[in-house]
Amino acid sequence: MTFEVMERNGDGQITAFCQIEGFEGHVHLRDKDATQAVARFTAHQFGGAIVMPNLKPPVVNVKQALNYWAHIKRSLPEKQRERFTAYMTLYLTDNTDPEEIRRAKEAGILAVKYYPAGATTNSAEGVSDIQKVYKVLETMQKEGVVLCAHGEVTDPEVDIFDREAVFIDKKLRKLRRDFPALKMVLEHITTKQGVQYVMSADEFLAATLTCQHLLYNRNALFTGGFQPHAYCLPVLKSEEHRQALVDAVTSGRCKRLFAGTDSAPHAAHLKEQAGGHAGCFTANAAMEHYTEVFDRAGALEQLEAFTSFNGPDFYGIPRSERVLMMEKKPWVIEEWFRFGESVVKPFRGGQTIPWKHVN
Repeated sequence: MTFEVMERNGDGQITAFCQIEGFEGHVHLRDKDATQAVARFTAHQFGGAIVMPNLKPPVVNVKQALNYWAHIKRSLPEKQRERFTAYMTLYLTDNTDPEEIRRAKEAGILAVKYYPAGATTNSAEGVSDIQKVYKVLETMQKEGVVLCAHGEVTDPEVDIFDREAVFIDKKLRKLRRDFPALKMVLEHITTKQGVQYVMSADEFLAATLTCQHLLYNRNALFTGGFQPHAYCLPVLKSEEHRQALVDAVTSGRCKRLFAGTDSAPHAAHLKEQAGGHAGCFTANAAMEHYTEVFDRAGALEQLEAFTSFNGPDFYGIPRSERVLMMEKKPWVIEEWFRFGESVVKPFRGGQTIPWKHVN
């Protein structure tokens, strides 16, 4: 651990610290002009990131993934190009060829993303039946390619607040029995059942957690009217579940839990219309949000493992060697940023938050 307290106030509370720069375990950098608008935020906050493939059309092969990485690099300011690494993923479909997994491994692609068809934004081409891709999963297990899973069922008969727990019981348990050595990341877990399942599992299962699910419960969606910029999938859950997530990550007991913001920008008018798009844009202040969670819990010394070590260690990639500095310095989050021809409104936009990334 390299976490170092730089300053305390008169009550002994930490007001400044430094640690190793973070790793972003789950982010959406979009495409075309939108990438140029948002990629710089992630590259400022983190040294590396697992980039999701749900573009239009989705990233389904190695050539597309490498072209996407080149586009991301072109979209970054010059100073960020050499210091930030985007780790690419492929989008799993019913028609994915096992040979493409072998090519992906050779190309340095770390993971394949599993979306149940229709589960979230741009998931229409996802997997209709997990049994259809068992040969692909066999190849992934053999080659050591990670399966990143959006862990919700899409059955309309299942309550939206129960879809993660049902996915674990009805899908994930069988999947892990059938592929016991397949490394998996259960993405953006939101429930007590989810975090308990991951913490009790073996070394082949990990999970990412977003800042919004650690900071807020579902009341935040409806306070002062419906709040579209706090609407994401999976949806925010009850306080019981939020507290279970916080307790798990701030305890430091499980090295297979790590930061993954699921930062998912959408043009503001698409968020605010009827049938608004799901996704919170958190990349502009991700480390500030996570730091606030750990500070509230009196566990700042556990933040570094969660944000900087656990993710790279699970994926088998180098940890960053650069230092991140945080200061307890209240500031107001910008209300909007340019996003192509529109604007994107960040999570907690216009609000004052207590921590600031200062380097």
